[in-house]
Amino acid sequence: MSTIELIVNPRGKPIRKLPKELTVSTNAPASDIYNTLAQKTGYSVHRLRITKGSDGSVLLNGSETIESSGLRGQSVVYVKDLGPQLGWRFVYVIEYLGPLVIPPLFLYVLRPYLYFNFDKLPEPSSPQQLVCALLFVHFLKREFETIFIHRFSLATMPARNIFKNCAHYWALAGLNIAYWVFRPDSPAATNELNPILYYGGLFLFSFGELANFNAHLVLRNLRRPGTTERGIPKGFGFGLVTCPNYMFEIIAWIGIYLLTGLSWSVLLFLVVGTLQMWDWAKKKERRYRKEFGDKYKRKRFTLLPPIF
Repeated sequence: MSTIELIVNPRGKPIRKLPKELTVSTNAPASDIYNTLAQKTGYSVHRLRITKGSDGSVLLNGSETIESSGLRGQSVVYVKDLGPQLGWRFVYVIEYLGPLVIPPLFLYVLRPYLYFNFDKLPEPSSPQQLVCALLFVHFLKREFETIFIHRFSLATMPARNIFKNCAHYWALAGLNIAYWVFRPDSPAATNELNPILYYGGLFLFSFGELANFNAHLVLRNLRRPGTTERGIPKGFGFGLVTCPNYMFEIIAWIGIYLLTGLSWSVLLFLVVGTLQMWDWAKKKERRYRKEFGDKYKRKRFTLLPPIF
């Protein structure tokens, strides 16, 4: 068993107790470097990012051996402190908690206080109550998938990002939609919603939610528990676009948009969310092409044919 000595430098701000040199076995997994440096600095392995000085690429915290990673004797590695971290699962639970509880609060509990300026405050209409129930079902499903279905490729994210992530869901999907859709003068404040909007919206929402759940099950089964390995996804929708889970998410929200009588507040959330998912889908398509090469059937549309 041969050993090599690595030169260790901090990237960015200094890291307390970071060693200047590190002796490792060439046959050891790269994760040994993360574990050793975490032990010496007292930081979690998830808080450290190690890059190779030779090309600046990230040294993955996985089972690849140190020799196969390209590191040699006197190779320089840089260690960056990513700052305090939070688990992805925890972040997702907090993100979806806002839009889960805000709609029923606004429609039933806070209604007299939010719309006090109306001379006569009518009872919530049937479409408003239906939209409230569907929003609750949608985000309850999200919470269930977060806790029991999703397997994350990264364990943590920078703690500061939770404020940005929560702002999107709590403000746009929670406060924005609930306040405007449940107003007594909103398009949904009628018990005689256009049948095309009503039945079309119900169909799109139901189809989108079920198909989205199926896509998440497909993605879950690509990764064994406790690993970050990925496979090529196959199944309903995956032959059409890169990310059918995003496509079905959009379809479900179009259903809610119809059921609200074409509320601009839902449209705003739908447009912002679609643009964000389009960006994620394009990156995933590039990653699939790079990772799987000719084994992967390239997609013309990443999100929503024939637009994205």
